[in-house]
Amino acid sequence: MDKKKQNDEWKRHGAQALWAFLTNSYLSGFAQGKIYKGKLKNLCVPGLNCYSCPGALGACPIGALQAVIGSWNFKFAFYAAGFLMFTGALCGRFVCGWLCPFGFVQDLLHKIPFPKKIRVFRGERLLRKLKYVIFAVFVLLLPLFLVDIIGQGQPYFCKLICPAGTLEGGIPLVLLNQSMRSALGWLYAWKMALLAMTVFLSVVIYRPFCKYICPLGAVYSVFNPVSVFRYRVDKTACIGCGICADVCRMQVDPAKNANHPECIRCGACKKACPVGAIR
Repeated sequence: MDKKKQNDEWKRHGAQALWAFLTNSYLSGFAQGKIYKGKLKNLCVPGLNCYSCPGALGACPIGALQAVIGSWNFKFAFYAAGFLMFTGALCGRFVCGWLCPFGFVQDLLHKIPFPKKIRVFRGERLLRKLKYVIFAVFVLLLPLFLVDIIGQGQPYFCKLICPAGTLEGGIPLVLLNQSMRSALGWLYAWKMALLAMTVFLSVVIYRPFCKYICPLGAVYSVFNPVSVFRYRVDKTACIGCGICADVCRMQVDPAKNANHPECIRCGACKKACPVGAIR
């Protein structure tokens, strides 16, 4: 990657870092080991940003949807679902490429040198369907049908899978609260193992969590072809050189489908196009 492309990529990382700070700027939470519970916490933020992070000012839309989908209080459930649809319809997976804190973490991890980086492998395309299964089962079905006596479900994806929650919420809270350390059990060990696996895979594979696991990416991907913000390819200018497909680390061929569900709008293809056919 030449110096200009590296500078362009670091500009995107700067936007990611700024957004991560703005949405996690409750600094006294880190000092006190407590999460923010003010009125802003009723509002969702676009990316996968853990509610339990001591610095988080807003709620993760996936966590919010799980928390209320099985409740008789449907008002907030409609809000969470509406927020996901509005954000998806506006910008699709632009959120993944520019606004998601855990996407930013994966971007940085992939920059760590490793003897053999993996782009594709056998069964990889099929594995990308897993995030839709996870969304259906852990975000919708389990919280909807496995409820307590007052009709309240649990956030099963957050509880059993989400490595972002472990990194942003679980680890800081455990480090800052001695009482929590004494109550650790198999679930915390399981979540730490998932996080460790995700960190290692992120070094080897570009954004494995986004590609195979993330239910938020699954929702936004559905809106990629129809979102207000999307890419367009000038077929009369395109020379079919294949450079855009070569630089795409999500393994999309923009010349064939510029708004593929896997596209995270990072802009690498647009910058690499020698004739400016992508806009």
